Amino acid sequence: MIDEFTGHIEKAPRVKFKKNGDIKDVLVVALPMLLSMSFDTLMTFVDRLFLSKLGPAEMNASLGAGGMQLVLITFFTGALSYTTAMVAQRFGAGRKGECAGVFMQAVYLAVACFPLLCLTIPVGHFVFGLQGLAADQLEYQKTYFDILMFGGIINLVRNAAPCFFSGIGETKVVMKAAFAGMIVNIVCNYFLIFGQGPFPELGVAGAAYGTLIGNVFSVVYLFVAYFGKRYRDAYGTTHNLKFNLDYTKELLKRGLPSGVEMFMNMAAFQLQILMFHGLGAVEATAASVMFNWDMVAYVPLMGLEVASTSLVGRYVGAKSAAAATRSTYSGLKVGWAYSLIIAVLLILLPGVLTDIFRPDAAATADAVAMFEAARPISIFMLRFATLYIFVEVFLVIYAGALRGAGDTVWVMFACGIMNWFNAIALYVAAYIIKMPAQYAWIIVVLVYSTAPLLFYFRWKSGKWRKHVLEKE
Repeated sequence: MIDEFTGHIEKAPRVKFKKNGDIKDVLVVALPMLLSMSFDTLMTFVDRLFLSKLGPAEMNASLGAGGMQLVLITFFTGALSYTTAMVAQRFGAGRKGECAGVFMQAVYLAVACFPLLCLTIPVGHFVFGLQGLAADQLEYQKTYFDILMFGGIINLVRNAAPCFFSGIGETKVVMKAAFAGMIVNIVCNYFLIFGQGPFPELGVAGAAYGTLIGNVFSVVYLFVAYFGKRYRDAYGTTHNLKFNLDYTKELLKRGLPSGVEMFMNMAAFQLQILMFHGLGAVEATAASVMFNWDMVAYVPLMGLEVASTSLVGRYVGAKSAAAATRSTYSGLKVGWAYSLIIAVLLILLPGVLTDIFRPDAAATADAVAMFEAARPISIFMLRFATLYIFVEVFLVIYAGALRGAGDTVWVMFACGIMNWFNAIALYVAAYIIKMPAQYAWIIVVLVYSTAPLLFYFRWKSGKWRKHVLEKE
C-alpha cells in the first residue's frame, strides 16, 4: 500500500486536478480560509476592544472567560475537525457520494456533545475561584463564560458546519459565512454592550450574546448553501442524512486524538494566561493586550492549517505523495509571507497597537493609571512576539499536513508535550525565579521556538504514509 502511494500516479482512475500542490493550489483553498479565520478573529477582537472602553477589568474578564470556554469546548470541536480530512480523502479518491454522509455524522455528534459540554461549567467556575481575581473581574468573567457555555450547541455546530466545504476545497463558502457572521456580531455588540437605541446596556453579557447571534447567522448561511441545488445535485446532500455507524467510528477513532490534542493545547495556553494574570493587575492588562494581538496574528494561520489538512487529505485520497509534500512546502511559503507582514507591524507599531485598547476618557482614574503602567510592558512583549508568529507558521502547516494524512495520534502527543513544557517554563521563570512578566515571556518564546524541529523531522521521516486511506 505504501509503495503504491509513493508512486506519482496510480493506475486506477482517480479524480484529476488542474493543480498539483503548488502555491496557486494552496492559495485557492487557503486564502478564503485565512480570510474566514480573520473574520472570526475580528469578531472576538471587536468584543474585547468594545469592552476595553468600559475598563481593563471587562477586557481581562472576556479574555479569561473566552479562553476557559475554548479550553472546555476544544476537545469536542477538535474531534469534529477531523471531518475535514475524512471528506477531503473521499473527495480525492473520487467518492463524492460519501462526502455528505461523513459530514452529517459530524453534525449529529456536535449535537450529542452539548449535554457533556454543559457538565463542564462548574469546572470553569472552580478555576476562576482559584485565580484570586478582583471581585468585579470575577463577576464579569462568570457572566461571559456562562452565556457562551449555555449557548455551546451553537458553537459546536458552528465548528462542524464548515468541514464539508473545507474538505472539498470550496472554502469561499466558509469565508462568506464567516464574514456575514462577523458583521452581525459587530452590530449586535455595539447595540448590546453600550445600550444603544432600544437596547439596555448589557456590558460583558452583551458581548457574549452578540457572539452567539453572529454564530447562528453563520450556521444558517452554511446549511442553506449545503442543501442548495449545487451541492444537492453533486453530493446528494438531501439523500445522505442517515446515521452511519462506520463513519462515526472512523471519525471518533481519528478525531478523538485531535480533540485531546486541542484540549491539551488550549488548557496549557489558558494556564499561561492565568499565570500572567496572577502576577498582578498591571501584568494582566499587558498580557491581555499582547495576547489579543497574538490572536489576531495567529488565528488566520489556522486557516492555513485547515487548508494544509484539506489538501494533504485530498492528495492522500488520490494516492499522490508528491503533491501532498509539495502542498505542504507551498503552505510554508504562504505562511512566511503572511508572518513577514505581521512582523513589520509588531516591530514598528507596538505603541499604536497597544493604544487601541486605551480606556475611554469616561473610565475611572484607576483604570487609566493601570493601562499607563501596563503600556511599556505590552510594547516589549509585542515586539518579541514577532519570533513567536514565525514559529507558529511551522507548527500549523506541519500539524495540519500530518492530520490530513491521518497521523493524528503523533500530533496529539507532540503538541501536548510542547505546550505543557511551555507552561512549565513560564511557571519556573515567573513564579520560581521571579522574573518580570516581559522577561518570562522571552523564556516562553525561546522554548516554543524549539518545537518545529519535531514536526519537521516527523514529516521528513515519511511515517505518515502508513495512514493512507485504504484502496478499495
